[in-house]
Amino acid sequence: MYTQAMDTQRPQAAPGRQPQVSAETVQAEQRFEARIAAGEFIEAKDPMPEHYRKTLVRQISQHAHSEVVGMLPEGNWITRAPTLKRKAILLAKIQDEAGHGLYLYAAAETLGTSRGDMTDALLDGRAKYSSIFNYPTLTWADMGTIGWLVDGAAIMNQVPLCRCSYAPYARAMVRICREESFHQRQGYEALLTMMRQGTEAQRAMVQDAVNRWWWPSIMMFGPPDEQSPNTAQSMRWGIKRISNDALRQKFIDAAVAQARELGVSFPDPGLVWNEARQQHDHGPIDWAEFWRVVGGDGPCNQERLGARRKAWEEGAWVREAALAHAAKRDALAQAA
Repeated sequence: MYTQAMDTQRPQAAPGRQPQVSAETVQAEQRFEARIAAGEFIEAKDPMPEHYRKTLVRQISQHAHSEVVGMLPEGNWITRAPTLKRKAILLAKIQDEAGHGLYLYAAAETLGTSRGDMTDALLDGRAKYSSIFNYPTLTWADMGTIGWLVDGAAIMNQVPLCRCSYAPYARAMVRICREESFHQRQGYEALLTMMRQGTEAQRAMVQDAVNRWWWPSIMMFGPPDEQSPNTAQSMRWGIKRISNDALRQKFIDAAVAQARELGVSFPDPGLVWNEARQQHDHGPIDWAEFWRVVGGDGPCNQERLGARRKAWEEGAWVREAALAHAAKRDALAQAA
């Protein structure tokens, strides 16, 4: 269902003249801003600025793409899980992520877009997914490390979205965050088992996985606030509640304590406690790598997009059959 999108893009005025804006448009903008300032939730049928709608479509679709693409590096280990218990847990987690993608695509569709349009944008490069999923999973320890660090970072980023000003997105995030907390706990428990009951080789495997995933995990929160073009506006509109840098700092502080309990270290000699700030300092983040991976030059970018393209093309007959069935069902209902 399409939203009543309120277009606030101002027309270009002739040189020396102010753009013409109707009093109705100004009043609509003021009512919307007043609702945001009052902490109200915006529903799908409510009037909204076009830029607000587009920002939400970009963010929610990117989130949905990330959930679906995130299934790929883990699915590679289903047949190689060390025990039946671990296989069942991994299958349940991947199933959850498929469900998360469904919830999020459905939330985005309330803004007047379609799943097909969102997928087309992903496959032709106009839409992105989280850069973290462009790294390979080399050992079984990667499964636990992704659960601990990657899903842990996701939870840190997503819990504030339960209070997002757009209500359909906020409602979807409540269930997603509950399930992500399970993913984080099972990942940490898997690593803890390897570290406390495993061999020296298994403990070394865990440390190697942590070394490889630490920096990409803290990049998941996005670029520094001063380099993030959307953060200020998204926070003003209540789409984001906490800035990239604040979330990253909160995650680092929590992860250090967890790593100490686990018995691993992070590959950052600059990671030290700052007594004055009551927070951890950390070394420089390689943002050049971040932008390179976001731009499509990561270790697995082509592989991930290739898998999504193949699935989309091979699933075309299923979508066509579902649409034909729905049309037939509607026709029968109307005839009745």
